Amino acid sequence: MKKLILWLGICALMVIALTACGSGPDLPFTNMVFGGEGSVPQETPEADESQSAYDFLGRPIPTDMSVEESNGEAQENTDLEDAPLPEENILTITISAAGDCSLGNHQDQEYAYSFRQAYDQIEDEGYFFANVQDYFGSDDMTVVNFEGVLTYSEERDETRTYNIKGDPGYARLLTAGNIEAVSFANNHRLDYGTRGSDDTVAALEAEGILYAYDKNVCIYETEKGIRIGIVSVNEVAWGLGSEQLLAEGIGKLQEQEVDLILACCHWGIERENYPTENQKYLGRKCIDLGADLVIGHHPHVLQGVEEYNGRFIIYSLANFCFGANRNPADKDTMIFQQTFTFIDGVKQEDQQIQIIPCSVSSVKDRNNFQPTPAQGEEATRIIGRINIYSKDFGVVFGEDGMLAQ
Repeated sequence: MKKLILWLGICALMVIALTACGSGPDLPFTNMVFGGEGSVPQETPEADESQSAYDFLGRPIPTDMSVEESNGEAQENTDLEDAPLPEENILTITISAAGDCSLGNHQDQEYAYSFRQAYDQIEDEGYFFANVQDYFGSDDMTVVNFEGVLTYSEERDETRTYNIKGDPGYARLLTAGNIEAVSFANNHRLDYGTRGSDDTVAALEAEGILYAYDKNVCIYETEKGIRIGIVSVNEVAWGLGSEQLLAEGIGKLQEQEVDLILACCHWGIERENYPTENQKYLGRKCIDLGADLVIGHHPHVLQGVEEYNGRFIIYSLANFCFGANRNPADKDTMIFQQTFTFIDGVKQEDQQIQIIPCSVSSVKDRNNFQPTPAQGEEATRIIGRINIYSKDFGVVFGEDGMLAQ
């Protein structure tokens, strides 16, 4: 009888306990741990307020963080282990390079159909580079060769066949064209003496256009924080003496720890489609000295592209927006673009280059000073020419202008 009473008493206590558990708060998950597979949750000792609680995997979490927050954070951290580098650690910088730009006339040109007439008649200063804005407006920096000066001086160098100049206000055309920098070491910088050169520098500075020539280097900082240094030399005047100027200029830029170095070389023989031995020597020397890209001009016609030690030499970009010739016989030109990749600030040795075949004019019968991308068969023809001139260097461009070999 006593055993029966004892048994009934135990049953009653169990009922009371079960009832109490059902009406009380749920057992916090943070006070539970899991053993091996299929094991039963067991209570852990109450956590000291100075210690962290634990999540499902037994990892400590802040006591003021909810279960959902802790689990979400754990999942997020796990996902990041296999995620690509954060976008801010990978930067791409696209540079566009184009050839000779003379914003003005030479002394013997008539007014009719001249650059000056075109300027006087336009209503928008963006006219001259309007057709290449898809490239210049979307890149990180555009550089051209500035051929001639911007001055009101009439004291020209009469020993020269052509003296090229425009008004200082024409510098605004570069700004309107999204051109950020110019190379200025060429055989027309002193067409109107020291004053012509100084007036041009003042006009460029007024528009915030960077320039480089001889011992004057410049540094352009992109919106992404990449610093691009430019050195510009005139081999036409200095011959192989340009090597010393290149070494000094590249050395200055390296001391200032720029991220990219462009070497602009005015060289070669006019209207020749193949580089001289001096061009090839200096172009390769630029890269040996530390240049990341070599940009050539002066022949007024296209020449080939060479890959040397993983970097590129453009031997001649030809004319571009060229006011000094109202109707050049060879209107073929191009824009050269290269995209550089930086990971954690370190430049990668990739080769993302493209040529955009163009004409110096948007009409065929004359020069209207509006460089325009070529289309269809014309584009194919111009790319074919560049491939012929680049054949000996083993460089080939596809029909889309991208590097193919």
